[in-house]
Amino acid sequence: MNVRRLYEEILLRHLRQNRQMAFLAGPRQVGKTTTVKAVGEAWGESHYWSWDLPQDRERLLGGPERIMEAARLHVPRDRPPLLIFDELHKFAKWKDLLKGLFDAVEDRARILVTGSARLDIFRYGGDSLMGRYFPYRMHPLSAGELAAPEPREELLRPAGAVLHDDDWLALREHGGFPEPFLRRDRRFTTLWRRTRRSQLFREDLRDLTRIRDLGQVEHLGELLRRRAGQLCSYASLAREVQASIDTVKSWLRTLDSFYYCFAVRPWFRNVPRALRKEPKYYLWDWAQVPDEGQRAENFVAAALMKSVQVWTDLGLGDFGLHFIRDKDGKEVDFLVSRDGEPWMLFEVKAGSPAGLSKPLAAFHRTLGTEHALQLLIDHPHAAVEPFRGREPAAAAAAAVMRCLP
Repeated sequence: MNVRRLYEEILLRHLRQNRQMAFLAGPRQVGKTTTVKAVGEAWGESHYWSWDLPQDRERLLGGPERIMEAARLHVPRDRPPLLIFDELHKFAKWKDLLKGLFDAVEDRARILVTGSARLDIFRYGGDSLMGRYFPYRMHPLSAGELAAPEPREELLRPAGAVLHDDDWLALREHGGFPEPFLRRDRRFTTLWRRTRRSQLFREDLRDLTRIRDLGQVEHLGELLRRRAGQLCSYASLAREVQASIDTVKSWLRTLDSFYYCFAVRPWFRNVPRALRKEPKYYLWDWAQVPDEGQRAENFVAAALMKSVQVWTDLGLGDFGLHFIRDKDGKEVDFLVSRDGEPWMLFEVKAGSPAGLSKPLAAFHRTLGTEHALQLLIDHPHAAVEPFRGREPAAAAAAAVMRCLP
C-alpha cells in the first residue's frame, strides 16, 4: 500500500520550469526517498545516488567529473536528465560538490537534492549556493494532502474534497509519517517511533553536530513532548536538563533543524498588553504527545505550519504561524499571517465546547482578520461550512483542515 504525495507534482513543476536545483528537506522517514524516486520515474531519464550507500558515496567523492561521466552528460539529449542526490548533507563538502556540478551542467541536467536536516544549517566552508537552488520543505501527511494530493494556485482548496473518516482517525492516532499511518497498528507504531527516536538522538545528532551531551538533549526532547503547546520557559528547561539557558536555546534550534519540533512565536502587533517573547513548541510527530488536549492542538499546529511553509515555498506569498496571548490571560491558539498582516485565527477545541471562544471573537474584531474559526476536533461532520463568511464561527476541524495543503 502506498500513498500519493503532494510533493511529487511540486518538484516536477519546479524541474520543468526552473534551471535552479531543488532542495527537498524534511524529517527522517517522512517519505523523501520514495518521493524523489517517483519524481525520477515520472521525469524519464534519471540517476540516483545516496550518500548512505557505499558504492554511491565512492562515486560522489570522485567529484563533478565522476558524476558527469556516470550520467553520460557528454551525450546530447533532447531533454536534460535528472540527477538525484539523497541525504547529501551528510558529506561535509556537499556545498562545494553541488556548486561545481551545477556550474558545469546547469544547461545539460536538472538536479534534485534531499536531506533529513535542513540543507542550509551546515556551513562547512565552500562558496555560497545563492541563486543556484530553491528550497522546499516536506512534511508528514495531513488531512488536506490526503483529500487532494496536488498543488493548487488558490490558497484554500475547495471544501468538497473528500477525506475518509478512517484516514482522519488514523492521522490522529498514528501521526502523519507514511509508514505508521498506512500500517495502522499500535504495536508497530510504538516500535517505529522508538526506533526513529533512537536514530535521531543517538545517530543523527552524534554524526552531524558537535553536541556531546546527547542524553541531556534527549531529555530535552522528552520535556518538549510532555509540554507541547505550553509557553516555553528557557530557565525551567535549563534547570531540568542541567544546562545553561544559552545551551538549551542552541539545542532547541538544533532539534528544530532536524525536524523533531517547531516553534510558534507570539503575535503582538496591535494587540494591547500582548506577550512578546516566549514561544510554544510542537512536535512534527504529534501522535506521541501524551495529553489528549495537547495532542489535538499539536495536530492542528502541524497542519497549519505545513500550510504556511508550502504556500511560502511555492511563492504564493510570505506566510507565518503565530499565537496570541495577552497579560490578562486571553489567548487564541493560532494566527496565520499573510505578507506580514493577520489573515486567519484558529482556536482548537477537543470534546464538546460550551460555546464560541470570546477571545477568538475579540481578537478577530481587533485585528480585522478574514476568518476566525473554532475547530471542533471531535465533531468531524459539524454542519458549518468553513471559510464561507467573515464572522467567527465553529466548524469541524476535518472540514477546515482538508481545505489546507
